[in-house]
Amino acid sequence: MTDPATSSPTPDDVPPVISGDEFRDQFGEDLTDTLDLGTWQQGADLAGLNRRLQAEVTDAVAQEREAVAFIRREVFPRLAKQQDAPAAAGVYQATPELIERALRNSLFNGCVEACDGTVSEHDTLVLTVTQLGVCLVSYQGEQLTLSQRLFRRDLRIGVGRDPKERVRELLERRLGRSAIGVPDPHDTLSELARRGIMGYAERAVLLEQSSAPWRLGHGSVAPYELLTGAGVMSGGAMPLLDAAAKMLRALVLDHQQFIFVPSAIADRWLMTVGDALRPLEYAIVESAERRMAAVVDSGHYGRGSDEIATKLVKDIGPNIVVGVFRAGRGAPAQAFFAHPDHAHEAAVIAMADSVLQEHRGFPMLINIAHHVVNATMGHDTFKQTIGAAYADAGAAFRFSPERESR
Repeated sequence: MTDPATSSPTPDDVPPVISGDEFRDQFGEDLTDTLDLGTWQQGADLAGLNRRLQAEVTDAVAQEREAVAFIRREVFPRLAKQQDAPAAAGVYQATPELIERALRNSLFNGCVEACDGTVSEHDTLVLTVTQLGVCLVSYQGEQLTLSQRLFRRDLRIGVGRDPKERVRELLERRLGRSAIGVPDPHDTLSELARRGIMGYAERAVLLEQSSAPWRLGHGSVAPYELLTGAGVMSGGAMPLLDAAAKMLRALVLDHQQFIFVPSAIADRWLMTVGDALRPLEYAIVESAERRMAAVVDSGHYGRGSDEIATKLVKDIGPNIVVGVFRAGRGAPAQAFFAHPDHAHEAAVIAMADSVLQEHRGFPMLINIAHHVVNATMGHDTFKQTIGAAYADAGAAFRFSPERESR
C-alpha cells in the first residue's frame, strides 16, 4: 500500500524550475544574497524592512500606471480584432443613469437572486463529518437555505460481519491515510470532490430554486471541479460530471440570464486589462471555450466521460463570454461571466451591485449570501454542534484535533 506522504509526485505536481537569472529578474536580487543572513534585519525593529516595503510599493504602483496608458492605447482597440473574439468584444462605458436604472429595476425589486455556499469539515480518528450549505438571497430577503452532511467512517461493523475481520480492515485503511486534519486526496471525499458537490449545488439552486429573472453566482460558470467531475467515479462513470453537464446546459443555453463573478481568477493578463479600465467601464474579452477546453484537455476521465466533457465545452463554451469591470476609482477590477446575448446588461447589473461597496467594487448581493450561509452553517457553528455531540457521547475532548483545542 502506497503511503501518500512518501509517494513520488506526479508530473503535474512538480513545480517548474526557476533559474538564477529569473529569480534576479523577478525579485531584484540574487538568491545568494537572500540566503546570506547578514542581509536580514536583526531584532524586532522593522524600520528597515518597512522602508524597503514602501519603496517597492511606490515604484510598483508608479510603473503599473505607466503601463495603463499603453494598454488603453494599444490593447483595448485590438480586443474586438483578436482571433475567435465574440461579437460583443470591446470596451464600453456605462453611465450613472444606467447604474441607477439597474439598481431600481433589477436589483432592489428582487429581479436578481444570488447564491453562495460553504463547506466545513471536522476530521477525527473515529469520524469525518463534512457539512455543505447553500443560501439563495435577494434584496427582498433570504429565499432558501439548504444543507447536507456526509459522515465518513473507517469502521462500520454491520450485522453478520466478523468483528475481527472488520478491525483488520480498519487498520489497513488507516495505514494509508494522512494525519488527522490534513487534506488527503486519497480519501473517499477529497477537497476537490467537496468543492465539486458544493459548486454543483450552488448552480443547481440558481437554476431550479430561483424565480428571479437574473441569477447571480460566485465563481465561474463552469469551474474546474465540475468540468473534471471532481475525480469522483462510479463503475468507470462520473456521476457528478453527468449531472453538471445537464444542469449547465439548462442554465447557459436555456435560461441565459446569469452573471458569475469570481473572487479571484487565474488570469493576470485579464486582470491587467481590467486595471486599465476607468470607473464604470467594462470590457468583454473572449468566450470561455478556450479556458474550458484547456481544463478538459488536461483532465483524467473515466470511460466515455471525456466525450461528455468535450461536448459540454463545445455546447456551452461559445455561449459564455469572459469580461472584466471596474465599479469605482479606488476599487479593484473584477472578472465576470455572462451569456453573449445578455452580456451588456449583465455587466451593468454587476457594476450597479458593486458600487454599493465602493472600497471593494464587488457585488454586495454575493456578500449577503456569503454572510447568511456562514452565519447559519459556517465553521464556528458547525464546530460547536460537533463538540456537543461528542460531549453527549462521553468523549468531549478524547478525539479533538490539537489545532482545535489551542
